[in-house]
Amino acid sequence: MSMKTPEFSSIELRDESATDAFGKALAAVLPTSVVVGLIGPLGAGKTRLVQAIARAADIEDGIVASPTFVLVHEYQGRVPIFHFDAYRLAKPEEFLGLGPEEYFSGRGWTFVEWADRVSAYLPKERLDIVIEPTGSTSRRLTLIPQGLLAAEIVERLKPAINATSR
Repeated sequence: MSMKTPEFSSIELRDESATDAFGKALAAVLPTSVVVGLIGPLGAGKTRLVQAIARAADIEDGIVASPTFVLVHEYQGRVPIFHFDAYRLAKPEEFLGLGPEEYFSGRGWTFVEWADRVSAYLPKERLDIVIEPTGSTSRRLTLIPQGLLAAEIVERLKPAINATSR
């Protein structure tokens, strides 16, 4: 069966509970060894989304924090989470110094905040999520699949997207 790669899918998240529901839905369909690029302005909710996904992976509340100053955090849960932040890198090439290839090929989920700054060093096969604030706790997410695996993830998320957008 041939699957057409969708350009993108958008979802409106009304509040924090909708973010939690989306994080849980995403965690339910993410295969291991997947890379998710998170793109959005300061305060958009990139770390907040990772927190929601981590909660669904049985990682204790309050543990997941922004990796802005340490550049990468590792969390052990039902699925390990590797959480990068490219915001403070002076040059995109510095991302390679963090050893991302080891994480990309690991048995966990890799999230890269500010992925647009280091996109040349990310796997071609990944899911990009653009997060736009639309209010104090509301967000618009645009899911941009890069490759067939990411397109499959977006397809499997459609029921959750439709349910949340009502």
